[in-house]
Amino acid sequence: MDREIELLQYLPPVLQEIKEYQILTRAEKQDINELSAAIKQLKDDQFVSTSTLVGVQRREKLMRITPKGTDTLDERKFRILVRMNEQLPNTLRTLARQLINLCGEDGYSLVLDHNNYILKVRIALTAKSNFQAVENLLDRVVPANLIIDLSLKYNQYSALSKFTHGQLSNYTHEQLRNEVFN
Repeated sequence: MDREIELLQYLPPVLQEIKEYQILTRAEKQDINELSAAIKQLKDDQFVSTSTLVGVQRREKLMRITPKGTDTLDERKFRILVRMNEQLPNTLRTLARQLINLCGEDGYSLVLDHNNYILKVRIALTAKSNFQAVENLLDRVVPANLIIDLSLKYNQYSALSKFTHGQLSNYTHEQLRNEVFN
């Protein structure tokens, strides 16, 4: 509840001094404040970005989205926005737009091998937290006759060549392959 509504202040000064009105407004104050909080929550829940937990749960139920136990409220909102962002017809351009929304402009690569019916999607390490959301998106929107080849875009020698051997010796091979370096 953001603010307390003081009902007595809405009465004319002459009535504010009457004991019955003071008791009456004090008794109704809690109900009015609860109503005000409920109205604020309804307004917030109209938009995904300002939704409360109740609004997010309602949308997840409508969209048949099962949240993970470790998801934060923002991650759940993000998943709802992804689902709302899906559009038909599914073209490569539409899919690219959806991947930009999920992973960012440089957070993915998308290649369609027409001859072999393979759709190759590589997710950048900077967007690897959205890997599951991308996988779910591809499962829903990619036509059934295409093979989905989805994986992370790991670090390559060219990306690490700007570092000295001494700097890189502090990391394991797995870290060099899987971690984001600036």
